[in-house]
Amino acid sequence: MPKKDDERSTPPPLPAPLAVAVADSHTHLDMQSGTPEEGLARAASVGVATVVQVGCDVPGSRWAAELAARFEQVHAAVALHPNEAPRIFLGDPDGWSGQRRQPGGQAALDAALAEIDALAALPQVRAVGETGLDYFRTGPEGVEIQKESFRRHIDMAKRHGKALVIHDRDAHEDVIAVLLEEGAPERTVFHCYSGDAEMAKVCAEHGWYLSFAGPVTFKANQPLRDALAVTPLDRILVETDAPFLTPHPYRGRPNAPYLIPVTVRSMADTLGLHEDELSAAVAANTARAFGY
Repeated sequence: MPKKDDERSTPPPLPAPLAVAVADSHTHLDMQSGTPEEGLARAASVGVATVVQVGCDVPGSRWAAELAARFEQVHAAVALHPNEAPRIFLGDPDGWSGQRRQPGGQAALDAALAEIDALAALPQVRAVGETGLDYFRTGPEGVEIQKESFRRHIDMAKRHGKALVIHDRDAHEDVIAVLLEEGAPERTVFHCYSGDAEMAKVCAEHGWYLSFAGPVTFKANQPLRDALAVTPLDRILVETDAPFLTPHPYRGRPNAPYLIPVTVRSMADTLGLHEDELSAAVAANTARAFGY
């Protein structure tokens, strides 16, 4: 195998530990190499003391709830990912779980949402999400299905008193419109925030939390750093979305919660803050957003 490919598959080194412990507000330990115990231990060794494990389908949401029941430092979020709802409804076999399905229509979607609803009632489940809208991978035939699923997740979050975790890809205006139409839960988090500074101001006006991931460290993403700069300090979260979105200078290599310090330090530079001040704010914000 070429050397370049070897480098891309090699996990980045451990960064210097943060002096003030923080949380990874959005990760997928079930999609990462190694055991959850190993991933959590590496994270703790560099000051990432808490993680939110996020489900994307029914099996993944069950796994997240089970993991959070086993580990005090893990909190679960459960949902059908925006791309998962059309797959269930339309019978697409290439879902997150890889299981082949028969076309199920509304009954299949209702059944899946009922399972998510039951999981959302569990005490170790702190959030409903990631839910929202994704116009990047789902075509026009899936838009209304996504919107229905999104609305029903919003209702779940409000009924159970849980945070709502938003996935918003190429759908900024529609995501905000649905939130305002339905009434956003008291604690709403935009996972891997990808909007601009003007949208960040709108989110701030409504008291929504913005969670920044590896892309905020990429050189070309100045508009994202501009958005970070106008976000109130008490509404900033940080995440990995691991194994995706590895921060610079390790872009393209496997991501994991232990790399949170890399993103925190880049964000602190953007904000002109000491990393300890940002870490303390992020830790408090994450606990408040997810209610732990």
